[in-house]
Amino acid sequence: MKANSPSITAEATLVFRAVEAQRPSGQRVANDGLAQHFLSPRSTVIGQTWIPEPIARWAYNLGFPGMQGYIIARTRYLDEYFQNCLDSGFEQAVILGAGYDSRAYRFKDLARRTRIFEVDHPATQEEKKRKLRSVLGGLPDHVTYVPIDFTREALEDRLFEHHYDPGRQTVFLWEGVTYYITADAVDRTLAFVARHSGRGSSIIFDYTYDSVVNGTCPRREARLWRKTMIPRGEPLLFGIEEGGIEAFLTGRGFQTPTDVSGNSLKQRYFIGRNRRRKVSPIFGIVHATVASERGDVAIDGG
Repeated sequence: MKANSPSITAEATLVFRAVEAQRPSGQRVANDGLAQHFLSPRSTVIGQTWIPEPIARWAYNLGFPGMQGYIIARTRYLDEYFQNCLDSGFEQAVILGAGYDSRAYRFKDLARRTRIFEVDHPATQEEKKRKLRSVLGGLPDHVTYVPIDFTREALEDRLFEHHYDPGRQTVFLWEGVTYYITADAVDRTLAFVARHSGRGSSIIFDYTYDSVVNGTCPRREARLWRKTMIPRGEPLLFGIEEGGIEAFLTGRGFQTPTDVSGNSLKQRYFIGRNRRRKVSPIFGIVHATVASERGDVAIDGG
C-alpha cells in the first residue's frame, strides 16, 4: 500500500460487507452492521467515484467472478471461528492487518472479557480510529491499537510495547493480508505466534496460491487481480502451493491445520436463494493450533 494512504483493498472489502448487510435476512450470508458507517463518501468496490454502487459491483463481478462471494464467505467463516474462540475462553485476540474489521465492536459482550489488539499500518489505523470516534463516540477500553509496518517492523516489538501477554491463550486473526506481504514477513509473523503465545493458542488466515502470484493461474479473476494491484501500490507478493498448506504450517510450529477451500465455502454458505452466487476457488482459509512442543520455528522466507 502507499505509505501515507489508507489501504484501497480494505475499503473495497468494506463496501462488500456493507452491501451484504443490507440484504434480506434470508439471503444474508454475513452481517457486518457497522461496515456502512466506516465507508468514505463515494466509495465503491472500484474506488471513490461517482459511478453508482450497483454499476460498480456489476463491473467488478464481470472482471472478478466469485471474488465478492469469497470475501463475504470469508467474513462469515472468520466470524464463526472468532465466536467459538471467545466462547471457549480465549483471553486475548490479535487482529493482524485489521483494516476496517469490526469484530471487536460487533462481538462487544464477549470481547469485553477478552483483550483485543488491532494491528495495522498507521495510515489505515488512524483513519479507522477517526471513524470509530464518529460512530461510537470514542474508542473502547477493551481494544488496544498497535500501529506497524509489517515490511519493516517486528511484530513482537510492537505488541510487547503495547502490553501483549505471551503467556495467555490467544487467537490470531489474519484476514486478507498474506498475499500483499513478503514471504519473509509471513514467516516472521508465524514465528511470533508460534513462539510467543500461551498454550492452546491458534491462528486463522486466508491465502492465495503460488500460481495466482506468479501469473500462471488461468482464471480471469486471478489474472486481473494480479494486474490491477500493481499500480494501486498493493502488488501480490506471497502465495502457497496448492495442497501445500499442511506441510507449510507444521514446519513452522503449528499442529492440526484445517484447510477450507472456496468450493467448501460455496457448499457451506451459498445454498437456497444464494445457490447461484459464485465463490472464487483461488483462495484458501486455514486455522491451526500452536504446537504443544514448539521446537525450532522456520523463518527462512520460504
